[in-house]
Amino acid sequence: MSERDIEEAGPRGLASLLVEKGALSSDWLPAFTAVPRDAFVPDRVWPGQASGTRQGECVDRNTDPFGWWEKVYSDVPLTTQWDDGAQSGPDKGRSPTSSSSMPKMVFSMLRELGVKPGDRVLEIGTGTGWNAALLSHRLGSENVVTIEVDPAVADEARRRFTASGLTPLSVVGDGTKGYAEGGPYDRVIATCSIAALPYAWVGQSRPGAIIVAPWGPPYGGQGIARLTVGSDGSAQGPFVMSSAFMRLRNQRESFPPTRDYLGGKEWPACGDSGVSSLSPDDMGDWHHMFTLGVRIPDLFCRVDQGKSGAYRLWLFDMAGSSWATADFEKGRTAYDTVQSGPRRLWDEAEAVMRWWKEQGEPGFERYGLTVTRRWGQQVWLDDPANLVPVRVP
Repeated sequence: MSERDIEEAGPRGLASLLVEKGALSSDWLPAFTAVPRDAFVPDRVWPGQASGTRQGECVDRNTDPFGWWEKVYSDVPLTTQWDDGAQSGPDKGRSPTSSSSMPKMVFSMLRELGVKPGDRVLEIGTGTGWNAALLSHRLGSENVVTIEVDPAVADEARRRFTASGLTPLSVVGDGTKGYAEGGPYDRVIATCSIAALPYAWVGQSRPGAIIVAPWGPPYGGQGIARLTVGSDGSAQGPFVMSSAFMRLRNQRESFPPTRDYLGGKEWPACGDSGVSSLSPDDMGDWHHMFTLGVRIPDLFCRVDQGKSGAYRLWLFDMAGSSWATADFEKGRTAYDTVQSGPRRLWDEAEAVMRWWKEQGEPGFERYGLTVTRRWGQQVWLDDPANLVPVRVP
């Protein structure tokens, strides 16, 4: 790789790409220049994709410095930890548990945060430290508090802060509790996804504060919520874009295994067979999953892949009482289903998708979220008064 190639594949090239995509605005360009991403990326990373959640093979700076540099200055997420640190070699682990987020998402969320000089910011999820470093350069380290649950990850981020001449307050702890000692805050940003927005984030914020966080139901589908804190102690606002972040550790879901639903029998067990005109492919996009998860909050799914693009979609309720399957094959217009248990989960999913069509097939931009101390969180469509109907288990 020549010096010109390195330059084009480095910060200048990434900056140009992010500006072209509308993510990197002129007010964040000085921070981008002063706080290079490579200073906050470990030697060993597993590059992701611009869309999707799969990781590629390990790229090691020590054995492939040019390949590492190219990935660091590509607009892709970089997994930096597997299995909460239990997997330490170059092979992938079972679950990615820390990362350097996709630069387009980093600066899109910072844009939505709308910081002003003098703002105090609480960040949930330090990770590599790049996001907190960008905020520290923009606002001054004394105005940034960042929380990380993993002591090893936090220690490594602190080392990078020091090497970059930055000193945000780095706290090891449970992000759901916030950090009241550093408040009140003008801005709160989460770099991990949540299924329930902790009220502590609202309670530790000033009226008029902005909270930016990836939110998504257990079923799947995530969007970035941009909430404004009211003088009445509530927080409310729209979803502004889709997202795909790792779950906050304190809110990770753990679902029963499939065998628990079948009672030791083989599929289709004692299930009732049927045929549906609803294709599993027509409910698999990110905003479809979001809608299903919001309306049926105790629903989760699994997929068994077959040959030539065929697959079986499984639906389960979290109580362990009901399940359903639908088989997809390309070219078909009718899909075999099986349902078992006191609930007809495929029927429920069909009803949700009919509702979604009746509402004009809304995307994330038409949904919003309200959080209050008394009522918890409620998702709405188009207007805060128009709450999305939820099936209460």
